[in-house]
Amino acid sequence: MTRLLSFFFVFSSFLLHSQTSTKEMIDRLNTIDNHEQKVELCLKIAEKLQHSDWERAIKYVESAETEAKKTENPDLALAKVYVATADLYNSKDVIDVTLQYYLKAYEIYKSNKNIPEASKVENNLAIIYAKSNNEEKALQYFLHVYHYQKSKNEPDKLVKILNNIGTTYLGKSLDSSLYYYHKADAIASSLKDNSLKTYVYTNLARAYGIKKDNKKADFYFEKALSFVNSPIDNSLKTFVYESLSDYSLGQNKFDQAIANAKQALELSKENEFGFSALRLNKILYHAYLSKEDYKNAVHYFQKYNEISDSINIEQKAVNLERIRLEQDYKVRTQIQELVEEKTRFKYYVIGLILVIGILTLIILLIRYRNKNIKNQLEKEKLKAKEQELKQSLESKNMVLIGKAMSEIHRTDNINEILTDLKKIKLKTANKEMQQAIDIVLKRLEKDLNTDIWKEFELSFEQVHKSFFDKLTVDYPSLTPKDRRLCALLYLDLTTKEISQITGQSFKSIENARTRLRKKFDLTNEKVNLSTYLNTFKGDSM
Repeated sequence: MTRLLSFFFVFSSFLLHSQTSTKEMIDRLNTIDNHEQKVELCLKIAEKLQHSDWERAIKYVESAETEAKKTENPDLALAKVYVATADLYNSKDVIDVTLQYYLKAYEIYKSNKNIPEASKVENNLAIIYAKSNNEEKALQYFLHVYHYQKSKNEPDKLVKILNNIGTTYLGKSLDSSLYYYHKADAIASSLKDNSLKTYVYTNLARAYGIKKDNKKADFYFEKALSFVNSPIDNSLKTFVYESLSDYSLGQNKFDQAIANAKQALELSKENEFGFSALRLNKILYHAYLSKEDYKNAVHYFQKYNEISDSINIEQKAVNLERIRLEQDYKVRTQIQELVEEKTRFKYYVIGLILVIGILTLIILLIRYRNKNIKNQLEKEKLKAKEQELKQSLESKNMVLIGKAMSEIHRTDNINEILTDLKKIKLKTANKEMQQAIDIVLKRLEKDLNTDIWKEFELSFEQVHKSFFDKLTVDYPSLTPKDRRLCALLYLDLTTKEISQITGQSFKSIENARTRLRKKFDLTNEKVNLSTYLNTFKGDSM
């Protein structure tokens, strides 16, 4: 009871001091005329009031925004106000509103090319996106900050951002996580900051533990433990022992898990109803259950439930507060929209008055509109004509393909007849009949000597003027077979269709396409060969 009264006295004294300090700042606000100073003071007052009087805190933020618009550089002043507003809402875990204000500030800093401030906001954005489980966005902004910090001589900040990136990757890609943790380790090893080293070593141990590389996990846990007796924060020591306890449980080292969990609980006894305590009691429950020590298992399970219920109650209260704050934000937004609507209405009235003086322009506007309609009609006609030409070209392409297919089928039929006649000749003993068959064979073979592809190229050139000329100028080393394949690909035929037309195997056509890509130096696999050849379009009939 004495401790409670003592705490209450100290807390009351703090509140009294805080209120006095706030009153002095409010009195000072009424005596200054400088808009930049007013912005600074309004934001400080809002920060002071955020926990004791949220309504007034928001009002002073709005006052800061009003004063920022009157400064010599309103954009940068507004950005500062937006960051401060985001920080206020972030303290209440209103993530969506926080995100909106950080993004507003970020756009201003980015458009003004204020890289240092933009980088600070990017780091905040990354943390907010990580809180909302948007790993992709979080990594995007963390990586931006990382590249910026690389150009600065601030190794401690670089270690922190690398550690954050590694932790963001932990549930997504272990290899990426380890990559960034090791980069952080390489820098931290040259620093004298034991806290940074402890964080990095513990995270490396956790990552290797998840990867089932126990040797490396043990190694980094030992390195982390070597710093726990140095002057580092208790919350960090708790993090080390909790991580080690969880790892030991996964290794079925139940006694070690219990010892480390109890050590972590001892270090965090000031916050015995927090999330860390919840996780530690769960570890102890599972460890004792595995050891068949049911008495202790029941004890820690009950403790786990007690903390869980407490957190749920607190979470419900936080959720209610969040809903109230979000609603408050929406109401204020609606009020602001109404004010803006009223301002717009005034401009509309002024506009209507001005319209009376510019009625003579209406005739010009009508003429301009008619001219636009006429131009639109002309465009439609040109579009229709282009469509007609396109259809005509497609029709001619189909004729070309059909002709090539027809010639191939005709050749196949003649070859079949030649084969059959040769078989008949072998079976016939009559010499006159054999001579007659020879005459027919020679005539059919003569028909086969017709250069089908030469005729196809001539027909193709008539439809697609100068295609082969342009192709030859740019790539003079192409063989006749290459030119034929280019023509068929230009017609957007598939490998299977080309195989049917040429009589070559599917694999042969694929090999030919590969050779052709090499001749064209098409190293990018995303570039389609047919699409590339269509860049050689000449005039079409």
